Amino acid sequence: MNLSGRVALVTGASQGIGRACALRLAKCGANVALVARNQQKLEEVAAEIGTAALMYPTDIENEDQIKSTFKSVVSDLGKIDILVNNAGITRDQLVMRMKRADWDAVLNTNLTSAYLCTQQAISSMLKQRWGRIINVTSIFGQMGQAGQANYAASKAGLIGLTMAIAREVGSRNITCNAVAPGFIETAMTSVLSDELRQSALKAIPLGRVGTPEEVANCVAFLASEEAAYITGHVLNVNGGMLMG
Repeated sequence: MNLSGRVALVTGASQGIGRACALRLAKCGANVALVARNQQKLEEVAAEIGTAALMYPTDIENEDQIKSTFKSVVSDLGKIDILVNNAGITRDQLVMRMKRADWDAVLNTNLTSAYLCTQQAISSMLKQRWGRIINVTSIFGQMGQAGQANYAASKAGLIGLTMAIAREVGSRNITCNAVAPGFIETAMTSVLSDELRQSALKAIPLGRVGTPEEVANCVAFLASEEAAYITGHVLNVNGGMLMG
């Protein structure tokens, strides 16, 4: 999967799946724009990648900051070929007790930011008649999860957004796909109790949790020429946890 000469922008690139995606895309030859809130963590990822990475500390909930960042990336790197909408947070609570602020924060970060980032990146892709948009959704956007109504709704929304965009821009040689991870070993899942962890493992036919690198490999594939005839698709990376 040769991405030499391509420019990729990854949101939520400072840790977990986003970090793994940035490293994998850079390994494939892309120049990578790293976007996240935490500058210190961005610096660590950038140092690991080397000269093929530039940092853009950004509050992904802030529309003005998103617009400024995308303008800077195009100014610095000339274009945006690949957009990975990965930024995501959780604010778990049963729906009857969930505060509106926690609903809004999750929807704004996980879903609205993907719409805003896509909107900013798409003009560059239209000009060059080539683009790859990859949205990182979740198995819980497909099957739901108690205590995560906000998170599940945001990730289900990403799937709908993926298909709508795929239909809008397909004629311009731009694809839009989603990757839906299952139980992946990240900071977000490390806080789960042993009981919940063991329960999840029983539901995974492969009998183990996944790694961020396994998700990143799928993102790199969807970003490549090898996936040129795939669009509007949700690629499940869940060890068989969800079938059908």
